[in-house]
Amino acid sequence: MNEARLTELEIRTAFQEDTLNELNDALVSQQRQLDLLRQELMRLHEHVLTMQPQEPGEEAQEVPPHY
Repeated sequence: MNEARLTELEIRTAFQEDTLNELNDALVSQQRQLDLLRQELMRLHEHVLTMQPQEPGEEAQEVPPHY
């Protein structure tokens, strides 16, 4: 009886290790995506800042509508 119980525990442990490895891989992948999104956000932020007027009170020129 003890042998069967030990085997069952070893099997469960092996499955849990596999699950932990899969979760770790998913976490690493998500962190990479998050890092890329942060970099892209910073690039977009810098781009928007360059589009803003330089002097306070200076208004951006509006593009006239095309008919």
